Amino acid sequence: MDVSAAASARDAILDLEKRVNQDIIGQARVVERLIIALLANGNVLLEGLPGLAKTRAIKSLSKNLESDFSRIQFTPDLLPSDVTAGEILRSDGQFEFRKGPVFGNLVLADEVNRAPAKVQSALLEAMEERHVTVAGKQYDLPALFMVLATQNPIEQEGTYPLPEAQMDRFLMHVRIDYPSDQDEAKVMRLVRAENRAAPTQQQAAPKKIPQKALFDARSEIDRVVTKEPVETYMVSLIAATRRPGEFGDKLKRWIAIGASPRGTLALDRCARAYAWLKQRDYVTPEDVQTVMHDCLRHRVSLSYEAGADGVTADAVLDEVIKQVAVAV
Repeated sequence: MDVSAAASARDAILDLEKRVNQDIIGQARVVERLIIALLANGNVLLEGLPGLAKTRAIKSLSKNLESDFSRIQFTPDLLPSDVTAGEILRSDGQFEFRKGPVFGNLVLADEVNRAPAKVQSALLEAMEERHVTVAGKQYDLPALFMVLATQNPIEQEGTYPLPEAQMDRFLMHVRIDYPSDQDEAKVMRLVRAENRAAPTQQQAAPKKIPQKALFDARSEIDRVVTKEPVETYMVSLIAATRRPGEFGDKLKRWIAIGASPRGTLALDRCARAYAWLKQRDYVTPEDVQTVMHDCLRHRVSLSYEAGADGVTADAVLDEVIKQVAVAV
């Protein structure tokens, strides 16, 4: 890809990020993480209390990107076939394959922890293998495919914790928090203006960002360089979660199970995407630190002692960063 094509792809992606930020006030970090995951071709788990614009952020992303959007509302009575696909018997006695909502480009799995584990696991093959198997036949998912799941905190009633195997298949676990007081006022004004505007008064929607721009951006990101010292730094960060006793008494007491190899791959992919967004063709240790919490907070299992002390996964990862020497 030549320089002009790369610049064009980056401009398109930055425009996409700007548009979503206009819809989602006060959550620039969350929007940036969604863009990074999209560039890194991964799935995202968004966690936060109800009403914090998790669903709105995902809908805004789909509204501004050339894509087929589908939504699955997870409920306790949902069936696996409602998520993936199934065969139906036609009037002529023949079976017809009927695609489920998972065959969209951007798939919103809304309140994914409201459904039992059997339904949650129906997403596993699609998220990891990018295909669905029905009645012994394999059906490929679209080239642009991304699961964006929302989750309410598990301490709320009526929720089911996601199995570790499924959590590990999310590239990033992004937490969304309350906006600032100033941003809250801006949200009120934005929604008030949207409610006031009649359909005939609304301006024509801007042209959607084409999928080609995204695929061009991914090709460019594949060329972003991760030098050996930065690779060593990423591996050392992961090692600190697996062998915490070598990196201090606090980590030894707090960590029960460390990150899987998917954690290393997630760090690499997300750090390169972040570096590309910042108009660099190489990764720095600071890039790795920026994406580390979102890539690893769901891959590190804390000990009973950590829970008793009120230590969070983010606090553990902060300590990991302190204890692991930065590559030079």
